[in-house]
Amino acid sequence: MSPTTGRGVLHLVPNTLDVLAPGPPPALEAVLPLGVIRVAARLEHWLAENAKTTRAFLKRVDAVVPLARAIQAIAIVELPRVQKGSGGHSGSLDATALLEPALQGHDMGLISEAGLPAVADPGAGVIAAAHALGLTVVALPGPSAILLALAASGLGGQSFAFVGYLPTDEAARAARIRELEAGSRRQDQTQLMIETPYRNAVLLAALTRHLSAETRLAVSCGLTLPGGWNRSDRVAAWRSRPSQLPNDVPAVFSLHAAPAARAR
Repeated sequence: MSPTTGRGVLHLVPNTLDVLAPGPPPALEAVLPLGVIRVAARLEHWLAENAKTTRAFLKRVDAVVPLARAIQAIAIVELPRVQKGSGGHSGSLDATALLEPALQGHDMGLISEAGLPAVADPGAGVIAAAHALGLTVVALPGPSAILLALAASGLGGQSFAFVGYLPTDEAARAARIRELEAGSRRQDQTQLMIETPYRNAVLLAALTRHLSAETRLAVSCGLTLPGGWNRSDRVAAWRSRPSQLPNDVPAVFSLHAAPAARAR
């Protein structure tokens, strides 16, 4: 509870990046700071992208720091569903009812299925509503696949954009790839994107087919997972030495086209 307002605090709780990934997950304390786990253990009210995965997360928390209440007694409310890639309720969600426990003085947690809520995941609308209601919002440190991939790409983190999912239609996807490459070259900016894991190979093939040979392309696959890897190379090298992507592990794709003057 905030000592100045008497209202609850909305904590943005990072989740691990191993949801639905095959094999045993890494130890929770190897991915999240102990302080974050302690906060999660005491929260009794949650807003979640998915209640089932949130209960699984809380079971892992309980194994490190005992929960304040039994999982069955913890209130978990799912956020309204939004279309993939639509922005996650940004600016359009009336979340007053969802935040009622915080208005009554209870601290709350907001969590997505993986990574930081509201970063390439739903939650922005809830956070905007919390600010509008005068609630304190605290972002807790933890993994973000987008930022981890950017850091590991070597493509430059001074100017970057996350563009979400590309079109599934082949012609529209090709046009979008060329548009992103042109924008990267014009602005000297790294462009990052994601795909549903079973379409990882399709996106990689499209990128290597439609990008210029000298454009740099990076793939970060299975971040924080055992066997996770990062590769960053020119498209020409990807074409001559292709990498196989699993169809059940999340990946982040990044591209950077050097400005025309530098490319010559």
